[in-house]
Amino acid sequence: MLHSALINVMVKAARNAGRSLKRDLGEIEHLQVSLKGPANFVTKADQRAEELLYADLTKSRPGYGFIGEEGGTREGADKSHTWIVDPLDGTTNFLHGIPQFAISIGLQRDGVIIAGVIYNPANDELYIAERGKGAFLNDQRLRVAGRRKLDECVIGCGLPHIGRGDHEQSRRELTAIQQKVAGLRRFGAASLDLAFIAAGRLDGYWERNLQPWDIAAGQIMIREAGGVISGIEGDDDPLKTGHVICGNEFVHKELVKILKPL
Repeated sequence: MLHSALINVMVKAARNAGRSLKRDLGEIEHLQVSLKGPANFVTKADQRAEELLYADLTKSRPGYGFIGEEGGTREGADKSHTWIVDPLDGTTNFLHGIPQFAISIGLQRDGVIIAGVIYNPANDELYIAERGKGAFLNDQRLRVAGRRKLDECVIGCGLPHIGRGDHEQSRRELTAIQQKVAGLRRFGAASLDLAFIAAGRLDGYWERNLQPWDIAAGQIMIREAGGVISGIEGDDDPLKTGHVICGNEFVHKELVKILKPL
């Protein structure tokens, strides 16, 4: 399948960094691990992947800004374009050898996400989306699930852990939703959860306290697959609030109705 030059640049960078991560996953017991915060680890693999992404993306698009989880914001001469990158989403999964992690690359133009790539090197699943051109998984067109009965839906979520998030609020939300749905799932990599919404694998998803690099690529993926994504209020920008609710139009509306008051 033919892609735009922009998508080709992003895919090439993701695959290159993915090869590095896959090698490190194969030698997980040898990784040099440093503690960044309670239950939040950063590895040399993570840092190396970000530098590979930065090198590839800036070589192809000199001057674009770059926001990465590890290196923070790097200003570019071109103030209209910014890469928003998570080199290893699902770090805890990765450190435990669980093959549910991804590289996430979003491109923002004048404040709007115009392209996204999410790549899981463990199973070679590559999700791409470009504004107005649809969303795809390994060249297969994606569409959000069409279920319109909440009791038939499987909903993804985040769960706060030690030192992070409002545990009481999370318990209220889980209690409110679990009695209305067919199942809840927590996979541990927000970008892939969003990609799963676009692919129709999950019917809905919500999580609080995410970062822009967790959301950027997945946001356009869902919209290009016909879904709706917002913050908890239902019409706010998750890139600004860090809170996400998404699904098809019906599921999104129902989840907002449940979660907004909590």
